Amino acid sequence: MPVITISRGSYSRGIEVADKVAQRLGYECISRDVLIEASQEFNVPEVKLFHAIHDAPSFWDRFSFGRERYVAYIQAALLAHFRKDNVVYHGFAGHYFVKGVAHVLKVRILAEREDRIKVVMEREGLSEDDAIRALDGIDEARRKWGIHLYGIDTNDPSLYDLVIHIKKLSTDDAADIICHAAGLAHFQATAESQQQMDDLALASRVKASLIDRHPRVNVAADQGAVYVGVEDATAAEQDAIRETVAGIPGVRSCDLKSQPSVTPD
Repeated sequence: MPVITISRGSYSRGIEVADKVAQRLGYECISRDVLIEASQEFNVPEVKLFHAIHDAPSFWDRFSFGRERYVAYIQAALLAHFRKDNVVYHGFAGHYFVKGVAHVLKVRILAEREDRIKVVMEREGLSEDDAIRALDGIDEARRKWGIHLYGIDTNDPSLYDLVIHIKKLSTDDAADIICHAAGLAHFQATAESQQQMDDLALASRVKASLIDRHPRVNVAADQGAVYVGVEDATAAEQDAIRETVAGIPGVRSCDLKSQPSVTPD
């Protein structure tokens, strides 16, 4: 069965859709749970992880790498769930982490701007002008986040298998459509697609274990063979990296390369 990621604009009723899909399919439904798990495993305050995936990038992010570190922790926690299949994830960034994995059904939920503004006003007790400013700020922050870290605009429909507009279609209609799509042969896990997911999960776990000391680390995995690229690592640091990687379950070998550092533009 597939993994379903539901990307949603704020106040677009995407959470409601995700809950209905999970209930109908009997899937695990996760969102903020991932932040709690990452917070506990990597000893990072949950609020920092929340801001890492919701706030627009700042100038200093280019030099501190704090955001990349927190995102790596979230990715490792999320992909551990995705490996198990039968998961609905609603929240920001899920589809970024599983590009190219065939059995992931990527969904985008949209709603009318006017309807979203009304929901913000009702839930947050804001005036119309304040609600508009709040909503525009959230949307722009998320757009900048995707471009900064992945060079992708969240609003690009080509990122998704389904784009569903909540207007004439109700949340029940949307859930019906997603459940039908989840049963299609295109989104069933194969040995190849499951291996892709396993490789991504292992690479993310290795990266999360190294990124605190090596913020620009690059990691890939292929059936237990792990490839690590770091900058300016001393011989002692390279030995420490190999020892750390060897202790991670699922790792069969580690190919490590150290390159000169590059200063951000």
